[in-house]
Amino acid sequence: MTTRRLTLTNWGAYEVETDDHDITAVHPFAKDPDPSPIGQSLKAVRRSRVMRPAVRESWYRHGPGANNERRGYEPFVEVGWDVALDLVAAEIDRVRTEFGNQAIFGGSYGWASAGRFHHALGQVHRFLNSIGGYTDSVDDYSIAAGHVITPHVFGFSFDDFVDEQPQFPEIAEHTDLVVSFGGMPIKNSQVSYGGQGRHLLADRLETCRDRGVRFVNLSPLREDLIDAVDAEWLPTRPNTDAAVMLGLAHSLLVAGEHDEKFLASRCFGWERFRAYLLGDMDGIPKTAEWASDISGVAADRIRSLAFEMAGARTLLTVSWSVQRSDHGEQPYWAASALAAMLGQIGLPGGGLGFGYGAVGRVGQGVGYHELPRLPQGTNAVADFIPVARISDLLLRGGEEFDYNGRRLTYPETHLVYWAGGNPFHHHQDLNRLAVAWQRPDTVVVHEPFWNALARSADVVLPATTTLERSDVGGSTTDDFIFWMAQAIEPVGDARNDYDIFSDLALRLGADDRFTEGRTADEWIEHLYDRFRSYHPEYPTLDELQHNGYFQIPEAWCPPAVSRLAAFAQDATAFPLSTPSGRIELYSQTIEDFGYVDCPPHPAWLEPAEWLGNANHYPLHMISNQPRTRLHSQWDHGETSLAAKVDGREQIGMNPEDAAERGLEQGDLVRVFNDRGATLASVAIRDDLIERVVQLPTGAWWDPVEPGGLDRAGNPNVLTRDAGTSLLAQGPTAQTCLVQVERFTGHSPRVEAHDLPVLLSE
Repeated sequence: MTTRRLTLTNWGAYEVETDDHDITAVHPFAKDPDPSPIGQSLKAVRRSRVMRPAVRESWYRHGPGANNERRGYEPFVEVGWDVALDLVAAEIDRVRTEFGNQAIFGGSYGWASAGRFHHALGQVHRFLNSIGGYTDSVDDYSIAAGHVITPHVFGFSFDDFVDEQPQFPEIAEHTDLVVSFGGMPIKNSQVSYGGQGRHLLADRLETCRDRGVRFVNLSPLREDLIDAVDAEWLPTRPNTDAAVMLGLAHSLLVAGEHDEKFLASRCFGWERFRAYLLGDMDGIPKTAEWASDISGVAADRIRSLAFEMAGARTLLTVSWSVQRSDHGEQPYWAASALAAMLGQIGLPGGGLGFGYGAVGRVGQGVGYHELPRLPQGTNAVADFIPVARISDLLLRGGEEFDYNGRRLTYPETHLVYWAGGNPFHHHQDLNRLAVAWQRPDTVVVHEPFWNALARSADVVLPATTTLERSDVGGSTTDDFIFWMAQAIEPVGDARNDYDIFSDLALRLGADDRFTEGRTADEWIEHLYDRFRSYHPEYPTLDELQHNGYFQIPEAWCPPAVSRLAAFAQDATAFPLSTPSGRIELYSQTIEDFGYVDCPPHPAWLEPAEWLGNANHYPLHMISNQPRTRLHSQWDHGETSLAAKVDGREQIGMNPEDAAERGLEQGDLVRVFNDRGATLASVAIRDDLIERVVQLPTGAWWDPVEPGGLDRAGNPNVLTRDAGTSLLAQGPTAQTCLVQVERFTGHSPRVEAHDLPVLLSE
C-alpha cells in the first residue's frame, strides 16, 4: 500500500509517494507550472546515510586533538546515542571552560531545509547561544560583497534593496530595455530560501518579451539568459564587468547623454567620479576603446548601447555571480553609478536591480509575510568572521584582520560545531581548508549523509532529512504556506537537530533556556499560532495539516514600498540613510578606511587572475551553480547522477579550446593549477567564449589522498581563497585561472558516495 504526502524543499513542493519504508515516486506539486527535476533525487534518501552516531577512531580512543591529520581518511567507530552525546557534551564543556566560548565556531548555512522550525542554522545557533555563545560568521557566500557595498551606496541593506527593486510585472509593463551583466540564469531560479510553490521566472521573462522588452546579455555564457527572450549576447571576458560599465558611463558623459540634474540633486560625489571617468586622476580616460581592450566587447557596441540605454526606459541588472570575484564590490558600485547617470533610479521599471534569476524569489512580486521560526536568542560572544574566511580563522588564530572599517581578531578555535551546510562544497581552495581543518581539537557535525564534511569530522551525529519529520514551510516572498508531512520513519538511528540539541542542553545545564519546556511538535504549534495571531484570516494549524497547503490571496500581499521611488520623487522629504542622504558615487567613509584594494568611488582594478594576465594557466574557469542539485545537496540522487559521466562532473569547453588540446566530447581531462587538480569529462559547447571553461559546483569532494587529485570534478579544489577586498572580505571563486589537459593515467573510480570504514564500539 502506498501513500502520498506533500512536502516542501528549497527547490519546490512535491507529493512524495511512499510504501512507509522507501520513497517510491516523487510527483511535482500540481500548482507549479515549471517544477524542478531536482525533486526526483529525493528517492535516494537511504543512500550514503549516516546510520548511527560515529566517532573518528583516533579521537574515540585517544581524545580531542588525536591525529588530526587523519581527518577525512580514518575509520569511524559507531557508538550509541548516549555515548556520543556524553562525549560531545564533555568536549563542549571542556572548551568553554578552558578557553572561553569564543573558542567554539558555530558553522552552518541557510539551505539545510525549507522547514521553518527544523532549520539547522537556527537550531545550532540557538543551542550555542543557550550555552554561552560562540564565534559566528556574517554575510554569505552568494552575495557577500553586495551585502557590504550596498548600504554604503544606498543607505539600506542589500536584502531590502532586492525586495524593493522593480519586480517582473512592473518590468513587463514599463521597461523597454534590460541590460543584464551576468544574465538571469533560469537554472538558479529553481531554488529559493524556504522553498517556493511555483517556479515563475521563465513565464515572467516570456511575458516581458511578449510585451516588447528587449534584453542584452553581457556574460561569458550565452545560456545566462534563456533563448525564449531572444537576447542579444555580448560575450564578455570574466571579471571585466566593471570596465564595461565604466566604458558605458564615459560614453554617456562625453556625448552629454547623462542626466546632470539627477546627478546633482540625488547623488553625492559626482564630480569625483566624473574626474575618474575622464582620466583626471590616473591619466586613463575610461573610453569605450579602453573598456573594449579589457572586456572583449566591441567599442562601437559599447557606445551604441550607451545611447540606446539613454533613449529608453532601461533596467540595468547585475547577477550575484559577478561580485564573487577579486574586487567584487566594484561592479555593483559601478552599476549603481551607471544607473544614476541614466537618471532612472526610482522610476517604474527603470534603474537598477541585483540578482534576478539568482534565486527564485528575486523579482517575482508575489507574497510577503514573516513565517514562524525558532528564536535564536542572544550571542554573548562578540567575535565573528566574514563567512568565507573559515580557513583564515583556523590557520590565523590570534591575528588581526580588516572588515568594513573594523580591525578585528581571529579567535583561537578549539571546537568547530557544524549543523547544516557543507564547507567542503562551498568554500574555496579545499586543499587549504583541509589543512586548516586539522587545527581545532574537535569537529562535531550533524549530517544525514556521508559527504566530505561528515568524513572530515571527529563526531558525526546522524540527522534526519526533511522527509523524516514534520514542519511548516514557506518563503517570505512566496504566496504559499505548506504543511510538510513526515513521509517515512527516520533512517537508521537518525534524530532531528532539535532533539539532539535538547539532550545536549540537558547535559550542559541549559535545558530550560534551549527548550523552554516544549517538544518539537509543541514548538511548531506555538510558533504557528503566534504567526497566525497577526494573520487570523489564515488557516489554523489543524486546517493546514488537513489541506496540505494554503495559497495566500494576492490582495493579502501588499507590494514592498520602494524607498528609492520615494527618494526620486522628493529627496528632501525622503533622504537616504547614507552620510550625505543621497546615492553615494564617492564615499568619504570608505576613503577614511584607507583600503588600497577598495577605492572610495567605483573603479576598475585588475584582478589577481584574469585573461589579461593568463600566462601559465591560460583558461578562466567559471564555477557556477549546478542545474541538477542545490549546491551539493543530493549529489548522490538520480537527477545529479544523470548529468555526470562515470560519476564525475562535465566541464564545458569552447570548440576552439578543445581542438587546441586535441580533446573530443566525453574525454576525461585533468583540470589544474597551483592550488589543486580535479578530473572532469569534456562537454564541447559553442555557448561560451574562447579561453573560458565552465565547471559547476557541488560534486562531493573526493581526493585520492590528502592534497591530491580530486576524482569527482569539484571546482573548489582550484578556486582562490582570498577576500574580494578588505571592505567585504567576500569569496572570489570566479577569479580563477586553470589549465586543462587529457588525463592519460588509469581512470580512478569515484568514491564520493561510498561509506567510510565503520567499526563496532
